[in-house]
Amino acid sequence: MDRTRLYRNGVLEAEGFPIDDISEHVEDESAVVWFDLCSPTQAELAKISEELGLHPLAVEDALHSHQRPKLDTYDSHLFVTVYAARPAEKGIDFVEVSIFATRNALVTVRENPEFDIDEVIRRWDANAAMVRFGVPYLLHGLLDYIVDGYFEVLQGVDDRVEELEDDLFQDNPGDMPHIQRRTFEMHKKLVRFRRLAVPTREVVGSLLRRQDVLDPKLIPYYQDVYDHTLRTAEWSESLQDLVSNVREAHMNQQGFRLNDIMKKITSWAAIIAVPTMITGFYGQNVPYPGFAQSIGFWTSTILIIVGTVLLYRAFKKRNWL
Repeated sequence: MDRTRLYRNGVLEAEGFPIDDISEHVEDESAVVWFDLCSPTQAELAKISEELGLHPLAVEDALHSHQRPKLDTYDSHLFVTVYAARPAEKGIDFVEVSIFATRNALVTVRENPEFDIDEVIRRWDANAAMVRFGVPYLLHGLLDYIVDGYFEVLQGVDDRVEELEDDLFQDNPGDMPHIQRRTFEMHKKLVRFRRLAVPTREVVGSLLRRQDVLDPKLIPYYQDVYDHTLRTAEWSESLQDLVSNVREAHMNQQGFRLNDIMKKITSWAAIIAVPTMITGFYGQNVPYPGFAQSIGFWTSTILIIVGTVLLYRAFKKRNWL
């Protein structure tokens, strides 16, 4: 459902009004208008564009998904593309959010209803006194909510990495094959997260440098969001390194286990070779000491037992068995 709000002199005056009334409200310099579109059609967005004078290239970007996170500057407005993220059962879900910011109007275009715009509204209402700063403050609340969502996602990934580390060093290696698959999937998710979420740092940084847009009293608020984006970038990078380390440790463990298996096979082969050699020697069809006598049987039996025991103890001492 499309949402609209009208603030006048920093006070919420109306909401739920039709799109056709936007141009009338925007003409009033004391008014700030917010309009939200969820999965809009080309005709709906064209109507907004006509009311606010949006640039055709920005409208085209808003209609076509899979844009990169960015901040574009036009004569009459700013155009921002960012991605909201939330943890999901099979990984991380991303929702593309396009934002048009004019002098006294903010338009949000959501890719789908998965983005909780009601939570953004609750944040605005929780600090209603700040609405007097107009569109820059509304934009701050939106970006702050999106960036805070990144921490929730990364905390979930961090917990799963810890679980992988615990599984990696467990005594029972029976469930080890799943580790390589899970680390590979997690690495892919983190790469996608860094591609879609981390560039938000550059968007917020660019807004901070726009002294013509931000009121000086809002700069600390944007600086706080920027610091959060830096923490997001550093945390995601460290998690990516941890996942790579888990994969590398898992591969090394597989090599160590294969080496242990080869040692055991070699040790048992050497032990079996002793009785094979002795019985082969005593199986000759030529006379030898103890030939056709009981002492020859007992001599071979004692040699087999002694040789086998000595080899077993030697390999056991070296942890080959």
